[in-house]
Amino acid sequence: MGSTTGTPERTVIGHSTTDKVVLFGGLPLVGLVLGFFLPRIADWAADRSWVPFQGPLKLIAAWDSWWVVVICVLVGLVAGVVLAGMALDDTLKVTITDRSVEFLKNQKAVTVPREKVAVAFLDGKEIVLQDATSRELAREKHDQLKAEAQRIPAAFRAHGYPWSDAGDPHESAFRRWIEDDPELPPAVNAVLKVRSKAFGDGDKGKADLRELRTELTNLGYTVKDRDKVQYWRAS
Repeated sequence: MGSTTGTPERTVIGHSTTDKVVLFGGLPLVGLVLGFFLPRIADWAADRSWVPFQGPLKLIAAWDSWWVVVICVLVGLVAGVVLAGMALDDTLKVTITDRSVEFLKNQKAVTVPREKVAVAFLDGKEIVLQDATSRELAREKHDQLKAEAQRIPAAFRAHGYPWSDAGDPHESAFRRWIEDDPELPPAVNAVLKVRSKAFGDGDKGKADLRELRTELTNLGYTVKDRDKVQYWRAS
């Protein structure tokens, strides 16, 4: 999924009309088709003990009536719409203007004023904004395909943001975190230790990783993650 659309006043990355057509057209259609064939699938699977969910499948197979197909189709259609909404909500939307950059994901918005941004760059699939002291103002993972991601620098430059094609100007300052690192204050080590346990906690873990990154920023340190390994530097 990928998109970069804009006007002279603003540029939007993500949540394009194409994205919405693909999600709200494709997923409900898939749900509708699966719902239509579900009674036949259930009838086939009910005689095969190795197939899971035998109880519900046998129940559906026993209802040999047209209204079962109708109900399954409606359930599949609704499920597709719900999944499409969840997928769109979980996709990062970036709105760039001459005055600010807004990152919107999961109904949570982060807005960074233009005057605070000293440099912007891509770190892997993350869009990063830093101020003049090297403090990170935002670090958000985008959902653009490779071809679309190549347009992100132009979008920021078009609105007057300093862009670094070389990536993070302070990349060489990052060090891999080890537990109870003697070069870090106890409070920072404690936060990093909690963060290290959040990688395997699903959506809750992702929220904790974000919140704890902000806490580290307030303590004067920047952290980034690579394959569930934390790297830190002083801001």
